[in-house]
Parts: sequence; structure tokens; C-alpha cells
Amino acid sequence: MENESELLFIQLISMFHGAAMQHLGKIKNPVSDKIEKDMEQAKMSIEILRTLKSKTKNNLTENELKFLDTVIQELQLNYVDEIGKNKPDETKS
Repeated sequence: MENESELLFIQLISMFHGAAMQHLGKIKNPVSDKIEKDMEQAKMSIEILRTLKSKTKNNLTENELKFLDTVIQELQLNYVDEIGKNKPDETKS
């Protein structure tokens, strides 16, 4: 049963990961087949994952925690990257 539970948790995290990557404009929206950015929704997906981590503290397997940490870190790095693309380049004069 724990194996099934771990698998379901990984699937849940993967769903939020996919949604966030879509909102970051990293993958196409499967419905519209277009790249669509929504940084607020991306931020919300990241915050949901961070909240899940906080609320499940000391209740995750080592694999679940490692996967969740990896996903959060990847999404945060991609979020910062996308935010940086929207700012004017201050090195150009």
C-alpha cells in the first residue's frame, strides 16, 4: 500500500509541475497547442508545492521528499529565469 501511496503522491506533484511549466511558457498548452505564459498561475503552483512540503513535513518517504525538493527547485529556477526575461537588460547602453 505504501508503494501505491508514494506513486499517487509523485503523480500529484507531477501534475502541479506540468501545470507550472505550462504557465511558465516552457511547454505548450495541450488544449490550445500554443505557448501561453501566466506568471501569476506559475507562482501559485510553486506556492502550492511549497505548502504541500510544509504540511507533509516528517510524513514523506525519502523518495517523495527528494522528488518534491527537486521539482520545487527546478520550478523556482525557471520562474526566476522567466522573470529575468521580462526585465530590460541593464547591461546594454
